[in-house]
Amino acid sequence: MNKYGNRKAVVDGFEFDSKHEAERWIELRYMERAGLIYELQRQVPFVLIPKQVDEVTGKVIEREAKYIADFTYRDKKTHKLVVEDTKSKATKTKDYILKRKLMLYRHGLRIVEV
Repeated sequence: MNKYGNRKAVVDGFEFDSKHEAERWIELRYMERAGLIYELQRQVPFVLIPKQVDEVTGKVIEREAKYIADFTYRDKKTHKLVVEDTKSKATKTKDYILKRKLMLYRHGLRIVEV
């Protein structure tokens, strides 16, 4: 059990942080097989703020900040990239909300919360 009370689940050889996330993976796989979506991926990283490097020494002074999407895929009709995150009220932290805003600002992508 993790800090939000979720139990990990394994589907298709992948470990998921929650049963809800694993169930959504199964749904998306069916959608992909039915030809509704394509390029389905899981745990896709997006850089929100690049690493900061000291100009003189070249030493990293701040690591990059990134958001890791639970799932991404393209909609067959629109061909637009869809970024999904499985969420409950407990997992909508201030950190997540800031990352959601940065995804829209930096990448022009709205996260679909399922």
